[in-house]
Amino acid sequence: MTTASVLITGASSGIGRATALRLAQHPGFTVYATARNPGALVDLAQSGAHPLALDVTSEESMQAAVHAVEAEAGPVGVLVNNAGYGEYGTIEETDLDRVRREFETNVFGLARMVQLVLPGMRQAGQGRIINLSSMGGRLVFPAGGYYHASKFAVEALTDALRFEVAPFGIKVVLVEPGLITTSFGDTATGTLGQSAGTASPYAQLNAVAKKQIIDSYRSRWLAAPPEAVAEVIEKAATASRPRSRYVVTPAAKLLVHARRLLGADAFDASLRRQYRGTSWG
Repeated sequence: MTTASVLITGASSGIGRATALRLAQHPGFTVYATARNPGALVDLAQSGAHPLALDVTSEESMQAAVHAVEAEAGPVGVLVNNAGYGEYGTIEETDLDRVRREFETNVFGLARMVQLVLPGMRQAGQGRIINLSSMGGRLVFPAGGYYHASKFAVEALTDALRFEVAPFGIKVVLVEPGLITTSFGDTATGTLGQSAGTASPYAQLNAVAKKQIIDSYRSRWLAAPPEAVAEVIEKAATASRPRSRYVVTPAAKLLVHARRLLGADAFDASLRRQYRGTSWG
């Protein structure tokens, strides 16, 4: 695609912000960087992106944002569905209202954005949809089941969508980052702490899970900066024949490959080694 409008959700920080900065420098792209609070996008405007208010949990907000882009630049050329966060905690103890809020952002908001941009893309006979999943859409860690479930849902929706819209000239891509040095880890440990108290039967599991999240995001080998994902998103947005999936970071590629080769029982055994000294070790 030589000329296109690019609509990015969740661009106030992290991967979305890095992507907006990178694509705003790409010739032929008009980048619309969105967030619930457009005031957080001032620096992106100075870099050439167009700030726009968008809350992916609000139908009115989503419709208004897509209509604004289409009125100014024509059909959305590239949709980057980046908005999302992790609600952590055990399956038994995590409040389901919190889980519903997570799914509203990670799954239903993503799906509705797709629905809103597709008529214009079909009319144009081209378009590209890039959905941000995670290595967590391919494997599961304890105390993260609901977050992983949301990303497994994104994987399924994207696989179906890719086939459904191919005859209309629309390409659909999954980007699956590993650990990225954004505020995601802080959000994950914060929600994990809110899911249960010290009297929880899962207190040991939660403590180990929290320590592993903190240590992993501090690891130079495991974690990568958001710019690494932005580079891959640019590739997915510009390649004439993009891959169906892009796994980002060497560690994520290794873990996804290991989960596929090991199967569920062996992968669980590897997890138990990380929980030695607890009831799960």
